[in-house]
Amino acid sequence: MKKQPHTAQHKWILALAIACIILSLSLVFLITLTSPTTILLRPLQRYAAATSSFLAVSKVQPEPVTPPPPRPPRLAYLISGSKGHHKRLRRTLLALYHPYNQYVVHLDAESSPDERLDLFNFVKNCSTFVQFGNVRMITKANLVTYRGPTMVANTLHAAAVLLKDAGEWDWFINLSAADYPLVTQDDLLVAFSDLPRDLNFIDHTSKMGWKRDHRAKPVMVDPGLYMTKKSDVFFVKEPRSVPTAFKLFTGSAWMALSRPFINYCIWGWDNLPRTVLMYYTNFVSSPESYFQTVICNAPEFSNTTLNSDLHFIAWDNPPQQHPKYITVDDMRKMVGSNAPFARKFHEDHPVLDKIDSELLFRGQGMIVPGGWCLGSRENGSDPCSVAGDITHFSPTPGAKRLKTLISSLLSDDKFRPRQCK
Repeated sequence: MKKQPHTAQHKWILALAIACIILSLSLVFLITLTSPTTILLRPLQRYAAATSSFLAVSKVQPEPVTPPPPRPPRLAYLISGSKGHHKRLRRTLLALYHPYNQYVVHLDAESSPDERLDLFNFVKNCSTFVQFGNVRMITKANLVTYRGPTMVANTLHAAAVLLKDAGEWDWFINLSAADYPLVTQDDLLVAFSDLPRDLNFIDHTSKMGWKRDHRAKPVMVDPGLYMTKKSDVFFVKEPRSVPTAFKLFTGSAWMALSRPFINYCIWGWDNLPRTVLMYYTNFVSSPESYFQTVICNAPEFSNTTLNSDLHFIAWDNPPQQHPKYITVDDMRKMVGSNAPFARKFHEDHPVLDKIDSELLFRGQGMIVPGGWCLGSRENGSDPCSVAGDITHFSPTPGAKRLKTLISSLLSDDKFRPRQCK
């Protein structure tokens, strides 16, 4: 009977020990759950789960989408004329028109107010021009003398308007009312699609020949710079020296210039374009030399030239000061040149009708049809009266001819060896 208290005490101690063991095991379990080792395992568990999900999803995902091709090139035109040219300019504009391109038209101040009003109303009332809003007329006419710097100033003016108002475009092409296309605009846009967009089509040479003494040395003044009435240029008595600050180049007044180069001529982030412009203010026939001299003296652009003005021009033999007017007799040579433009033409000459019917497929008084034209041709209807996708092009054989010309200009014996020489 004396051992009972001792036995009860042992039972109490045993219960306390069991409780301590259970508490200790609980603490160890909690510490294990929150230990750094367990925390490090959690990202691995999440990664394994994510990998499993990715593998499952990747089996049903489509192939990566090919990025869309770059937009087609866009052309910006200046078409200019003078007194008596308003009808020719209208016809040339219709032959050159495409809703994807941009246009500036200009009749100089020598033309009558009635002529300029006629052109203005034509642009304003043409439903296609209005629909696409891509034809602009310079209503405050400039006075332009072909042999003087006023023609250069007019070209720069039009280029500035196109830079400011015409959105994205890639090449600036200057033409006159005496020019006419030999390919459709669809042909041109297709042929230009594969070209680097910094190339400049500009006829040029540093071999001045007789021009050195008859153009570079005489000091000429163009009254069109400061008078309201047009008069011919005149010369001062004393000649000047040939420049040494830059090298003179000459060539054709007609060209297709890249937007980067036009930007450079307008903005002139170095002083070369302005310096050369000041020099050519007193140079005879500066439109045939200004852009050539700027581009070939600018290291940034001198290796971007293709030595061509993209024109077929009929010359006398030997060549005279001005080209001959083109006739039907020149048709074979003209097409065989692969050039996209030709000059110069008499107003409404039969050769223009032949070009319209055989090369441009243009109805009288209509726009040249292209892939964007969805209207009917029945009963002489204008297919371009209904417009579709303006980036859908339907090239004619003219595109192949033009590509042949461009390939020749880019060949090893014509591209680099003829740049700014």
